[in-house]
Amino acid sequence: MNKKIKLIKKTSKTFLFTGLFLIVLSSIVLYFYTRNLLQNEVEEVLYSTEARVVHALENNENIYSLPPVTEVKKIHLLKKTFLKDTIIYDPSQDEMELFRELSTFKKINGKNYQITVRNLVVETENILVAIVVSYLIIFSLVFMFLFYFNTKRNLTIWKPFFMNLEQMKNFSLTSKEPIHLVESDILEFSELKSEIETLTGKVKRDYENLKQFTEDVSHEIQTPLAIIQAKIDTIINENTINEKQFNQITSIQKDIQRLKQLNKKITILTKIDNNQFISTTSINLTDLINEKINNYKELTSNTIHFTATKNLIISMDAFLADILINNLITNALKYSLKNNAVLISVDENSLVISNIGEKAILHPEKLFQRFYRESTKNQSIGLGLAIIKKICDLYHFDVSYQFTKNRHTFSLQFKK
Repeated sequence: MNKKIKLIKKTSKTFLFTGLFLIVLSSIVLYFYTRNLLQNEVEEVLYSTEARVVHALENNENIYSLPPVTEVKKIHLLKKTFLKDTIIYDPSQDEMELFRELSTFKKINGKNYQITVRNLVVETENILVAIVVSYLIIFSLVFMFLFYFNTKRNLTIWKPFFMNLEQMKNFSLTSKEPIHLVESDILEFSELKSEIETLTGKVKRDYENLKQFTEDVSHEIQTPLAIIQAKIDTIINENTINEKQFNQITSIQKDIQRLKQLNKKITILTKIDNNQFISTTSINLTDLINEKINNYKELTSNTIHFTATKNLIISMDAFLADILINNLITNALKYSLKNNAVLISVDENSLVISNIGEKAILHPEKLFQRFYRESTKNQSIGLGLAIIKKICDLYHFDVSYQFTKNRHTFSLQFKK
């Protein structure tokens, strides 16, 4: 997965790299264009000087060579005109200098002449460097100003978006307060704000309706279940029934018990969602685990080995603590192979419980989802682990699962 980058940083980097590329490209273009322009000017001066020398020779005026700028000499054979750069000793500077040289060969008044004129190139190079450096300085200052202005401007423009994004991150379905978003004078941001407010309002209403429906169903189902159970008990106690009828009634009672358990667990989940467990007390989970182990000794063929290096003291609701430990131990016993030990260990900050299993869970990422079951063969409702996860989320406990060495292991980390 690609590394994420902030929007402002992304746009600023694009602006920065684009600007730097344009600076470099325009500097190169300016350099070669100015260089060519100055070279044409130098050559124009050379041709102009050469024309004056020719005019003077045609008028039989005395022409004196002025090395290395101008040289006129008689020759026997005429050659082609040529231009070149050459390095010549300059007596005035007492050093070797770079010159642009024009040599022409002409027959004037019946005599053959080689006319050579030169112009110092160093001055044009200095002018060229000065122009490019000045351009770079000015362009860089302008670019820095624009970059700073563009970044500040983007931050101002995108400020409502980022503020609304933070509000969305903090949005909670269980909160009574509606989401408050910042208005913007930008049309797209204003439309986004309206759509988010509409969407979150609808989601909250749907959530409240679903929560109310769950509460109503959980409450209303208790009375019919109690009535059915009472009538079945009456049938068993007041009538003579055969074995087939007894088995059928027993099956009905088991289904009623499952419905009661389902109703009880849904009620617990609903109460947790509604933040109805607000009281907290200091719970010694070590003592609570020992109490639960003693209760299960007569009910299971599996042995439970419990080790505690230190007492595990947690601040939470006592009822939820009881459900948490009970569900963890019940789950381990239910899915452990017969006559195998369930291992429980605690220290100052963690609880680990494991049991022997035949194979790893196929979809461990779905393990804490409501009503998820690995197999339809077991009669589990599929809410025990969901309740464990809900309790851990409520108190910010870290719960994890892994399968190693044929053992299903659940680990809880408690933050002090």
